Amino acid sequence: MVQITVAKTAGFCFGVDRAVKLVYAELEKGGRVATLGPIIHNADVVNDMIAKGARIVSSVEELEPGERVVIRSHGVGRKIYEQIAEKGNPLIDATCPFVARIHKIVAEQSAKGYFILIAGDASHPEVQGIVGHCDENCAVFKDETELKCYIDKNSPKFKKKLAIVAQTTYNILLWGDCLKQLPKDDPDILVFDTICNATASRQSDAARLSADTDVMVVVGGRNSSNTVKLYDVCRRNCKAYHIENAGELFALDFSGAERIGITAGASTPAYIIKEVQTTMTDIAKNNLDEDIDFEAALEQSFKKIHTGERVKGYVVSVNNNEAIVDVGTKHTGYVPLDELTDDPSKKPADLVQPGDELDLIVTKINDPEGYVLLSKRRVDELVGFENIAKAKEEGTILKGIVQNAVKGGLIVSCDGVRVFVPASQSGLSRDADLSVLKNKPVELKIIEVNEQRRRAVGSIKAVAKAQKDAARAKFWETAEVGQVFTGEVKSLTSYGAFVDLGGIDGMVHISELSWKRIKHPSEVVKVGDMLEVYIKALDPEANRISLGYKKKEDNPWEQFLAKYHVGDVVDATVVSITQFGAFAQIMDGVDGLIHISQIANQRVDNVKDILSVGQQVQVKIVEIDPEKKRISISMRALLEDADAAKADEADEVAYSSEDAE
Repeated sequence: MVQITVAKTAGFCFGVDRAVKLVYAELEKGGRVATLGPIIHNADVVNDMIAKGARIVSSVEELEPGERVVIRSHGVGRKIYEQIAEKGNPLIDATCPFVARIHKIVAEQSAKGYFILIAGDASHPEVQGIVGHCDENCAVFKDETELKCYIDKNSPKFKKKLAIVAQTTYNILLWGDCLKQLPKDDPDILVFDTICNATASRQSDAARLSADTDVMVVVGGRNSSNTVKLYDVCRRNCKAYHIENAGELFALDFSGAERIGITAGASTPAYIIKEVQTTMTDIAKNNLDEDIDFEAALEQSFKKIHTGERVKGYVVSVNNNEAIVDVGTKHTGYVPLDELTDDPSKKPADLVQPGDELDLIVTKINDPEGYVLLSKRRVDELVGFENIAKAKEEGTILKGIVQNAVKGGLIVSCDGVRVFVPASQSGLSRDADLSVLKNKPVELKIIEVNEQRRRAVGSIKAVAKAQKDAARAKFWETAEVGQVFTGEVKSLTSYGAFVDLGGIDGMVHISELSWKRIKHPSEVVKVGDMLEVYIKALDPEANRISLGYKKKEDNPWEQFLAKYHVGDVVDATVVSITQFGAFAQIMDGVDGLIHISQIANQRVDNVKDILSVGQQVQVKIVEIDPEKKRISISMRALLEDADAAKADEADEVAYSSEDAE
């Protein structure tokens, strides 16, 4: 029995998958999209993008005004970025992060004076992009022979230091051979390991698999550099074939092969790999020595299926990108992740499991290659739209996830239906950045439905308003003066702070924020602070709530009265000077007046001749008026006390002298 094994790391790599998704995301937004060269080396994917409205351009000069340009995963040189910026087209950079890392390395090392050597294909767009970040201070070599020739030719007279990098898809076996040509322990030669982890893993897996098989089938575009290198790795160990799709299998010779391996380049979609595996399995089940027209047999076995048709499918397997289903025909059915759900946080395995029965709509058929693309999301939309229309009639509040911020509003997914929420109905302020709501759960009401075009318009603001109205009504039913609340400071004005009491705002006047005199509420609180406040006054007709924040026990006057009494001598600080005297602070928030007549025991014409702001003085409390919150303090009283004490002391001395006589 023939054994067929698929390499573990075959197919889309991270960089390619990211680039493809970026293009489809831009196409989904609408408008004009152009890719600077084919986004990947796969005709099926590229043709599908073109069918959806993408345009392929070979140079920046071909871009049309306003057209969004996507830089593919191979990356481009610095000058291309400058040309795009000069032309003014919006840019979506899909450069693979591993390639971008090489750009950073060569730019930094060039700036340090290193000469850059690049292992790769000089005609490949990735290598051309790397060269574009070296400031022409570089050379490209394809293998160990070219590297050895370069070193032998230039090392005696070469003055610059060398930095060596490799194309991300470079053959790891060749890279090892190249490193053997370098002088050992030369401090002037820096070697950077830049072959992509996915590439290295893919080539290593292919090498191991090909060493244990009779025939290897390598799937990928003819122009795909990494696929060609996979083919080179495999054919070192066994017979190998490089094909682009399953249709080419029928022309190949598998006679005598008991173990067949399949691997694929980074630009090969999962559905093509699966189709090759399925077709290869069908071929293996038949006797290859018999004179059978497999293509005809395969064609005859196809049950007719049509685009737009609603079918049932059974989930066969699930991976990170799609669900593979059996639709009762010879086709292999694929449901991509974005056709399973609109929720970007979900993976296929979160939604379906092998054995599940799904209602699906056919979106694309490829009979020659035997696959069909399907959508569960579109079936959900049909059912969901009925629920949307019903919610509009009944005024029901729906829950959804914000998918995107678009021109003029938001796209929210509700029950599988894309609902447009105008910016004015988003609940955000007029100039707010709508993208802050992306991927966030929201509640909304449906305010408009167009059943013919299957479009719906919703309002997040309407839900927020209804909730606020309900909270306001509930508040006024139970609100009483003296009630205590803990609320968040929502905004500040010059005259006070507005506090959210749970759907309704009350105001703490500036005079209620502190026992001290303050010029602005921001001296005490800031937006976002949580305050414990109490209701001071209510005005239902004007919808006004006055709040108090100051606590009696914090009142400086209460603290003063508890601590000080008439006759006490205290230290004070002069805080202001007037024509009639000076005010001095006894404690934080409590000042006393030193009348001009109480400054000295002689006449004072100008207070400033004796006192200055900030001066520390000792005073005696001579009067306290709690009702008017006034305190009279005196420096003169202390002077008089001192004079009286001296007079008493003199009297005592005189009296003692008289006794002695």
